[in-house]
Amino acid sequence: MRAMRLHALGGALTLDTVPTPAPGPGEVLVAVEACGINFGDTLIVTGQYQEKFDLPLIPGMEIAGTVTALGAGVTGFAPGDRVASYAGAGGLAEYSALPAVRCVPLPPAMDSVTAAAFLVAYGTSHVALGPKAGLKAGETLLVLGAAGGVGLTAVELGKLMGARVIASARGAEKLAIAKAAGADHGIDSETADLRAEVKALGGADVVYDPVGGDQFDAALRATRPEARILPLGFASGRVPQIPANILLVKNLTVLGFYWGGYATLRPSVLTDSFRVLFDWYTDGKLKPHVSHVLPLAEANAALDLLRSRRATGKVVVKVAAA
Repeated sequence: MRAMRLHALGGALTLDTVPTPAPGPGEVLVAVEACGINFGDTLIVTGQYQEKFDLPLIPGMEIAGTVTALGAGVTGFAPGDRVASYAGAGGLAEYSALPAVRCVPLPPAMDSVTAAAFLVAYGTSHVALGPKAGLKAGETLLVLGAAGGVGLTAVELGKLMGARVIASARGAEKLAIAKAAGADHGIDSETADLRAEVKALGGADVVYDPVGGDQFDAALRATRPEARILPLGFASGRVPQIPANILLVKNLTVLGFYWGGYATLRPSVLTDSFRVLFDWYTDGKLKPHVSHVLPLAEANAALDLLRSRRATGKVVVKVAAA
């Protein structure tokens, strides 16, 4: 089969011909149709992700395709089933052997490109805003990086959950995309004073932050009393240090959140979330945004779109015809 492989951390992926894997116990073999590219993939290929992988590696943590074979002990799936998976790697190849427990059946109406863009971004935002932060209707949600893969879904889901949504993103084009997803207010993170703008709008009850750095610092100081702050990642490159005195004075809560950790910590959190999200998608309440679809051989360019912040919503690599 064809696969894009990483041979050295920080290096480019190469298009290799490798043996098709066989599913082991508890695994399903999936003919990959599409692979969603996430910011986490850009960290994996440089060795900066919280999980480490052996080399050579086939990256790609978000996969959509069709089951072709079952490993020993697998129940609940059959060859021909269309599935998506949030496995840690393996998506940038024509076939992938995946743990069955990390696969979910797809709604009949969901195409493979949409499916490859769905699980991580919507799953992250739904669990973060719902079970983790307890976002309530009528509260104000501030979303940083609001035109990115997870940020845009946080805008959409926050609005669907009844919040007033303030979106922070770079430039007018990205703010327009966030507003189309449901944002009530937009703040240009390149030119505006984030702290002053959010405070002028009354402050934030929940802060959703995949960016970190200076934007976290400003957002922290623009919160209302008893606000909840969700640091989800550090796309800015700087992990913020949290001054405890501000937490004390405002009775703030900072909620550490790693969505992928629930795959082993409490898998039911993810499966319950997917059930709700797929129902909302089937009912037409969610409109996934994919800005770029590239072929397998251009996976390096797909990663560069995220590194350079030229993408909005999700980037997907089309591996095979769906």
